[in-house]
Amino acid sequence: MDTEPEARPRVGCAVDTDGRITFDLPSLPSEAGRLLLRLRPKKGQPEKTLHVLDLEPADDGRRRAVLDTRPVLAEGRWDLFLLQDSGSRRLRLLPGPRDLRVLVDGHLRDRQSPLAVRIPYVTKDGHLAIRAWRRTAHAETAGIEVTDRSMTVGARLHGASLGKGAVVRLRRRGGDGAVHLLEPRAQDDGRSFSFTVGYEKLATGADAGSGIWDAFVQPGPDASPIRMARLLDDVADRKEVFVYPTVTVGGASVHPYYTVDNDLSVKVTRTG
Repeated sequence: MDTEPEARPRVGCAVDTDGRITFDLPSLPSEAGRLLLRLRPKKGQPEKTLHVLDLEPADDGRRRAVLDTRPVLAEGRWDLFLLQDSGSRRLRLLPGPRDLRVLVDGHLRDRQSPLAVRIPYVTKDGHLAIRAWRRTAHAETAGIEVTDRSMTVGARLHGASLGKGAVVRLRRRGGDGAVHLLEPRAQDDGRSFSFTVGYEKLATGADAGSGIWDAFVQPGPDASPIRMARLLDDVADRKEVFVYPTVTVGGASVHPYYTVDNDLSVKVTRTG
């Protein structure tokens, strides 16, 4: 049985440059000795993945737990609980101060494969959680410039490099196989690139109705496509924060957006 929200302790956290997260809790009863991270299951599914951290004494009577860089958390949302009464009772935790300064310019640091990202954030119902991504390679988007006819996207690869025959692939969802291929403009480092897509191309490709085009980069002819996304900063949920203008062209409205997973997509909706 849980307690009222006002009785729940607040947990502060800080992220260091290696991705390690330190949690600080106020003074707790001696039996409250562990912190539980639970990978949030899909609706109607049982929980399957748990990770438990020991709480150790810290300054001023507080307790501290450290989530190291290993093991790597599975991609998804992780809820935090305080384990009480020898682990039989869970207490959902409220957020305290969050020091995420090192994440703000995380896109400037080179990352190795596999890419592991973890961002502490506050859920819609006011609790502390962690958003995690785990990908073999990653294409981090930077600026998105929108005009009345096109969009230009800058990006940088992590865990991969552009080779001969590299292409950007805009793939329409729904299994119809529709793909627009674009040539990336690569910089000298072989990892940074940009591309421009004309909106009319996407609009004419959606003549059967609305469509969503997901953005990938394929570093070479034999390489697997890499999803383009914005993950390497302190924003856990980007969709409602970074909003780009809608443009009407070719009988359709078109606008780029970030999905609930912070992946880059373009939505096309027929207007006539």
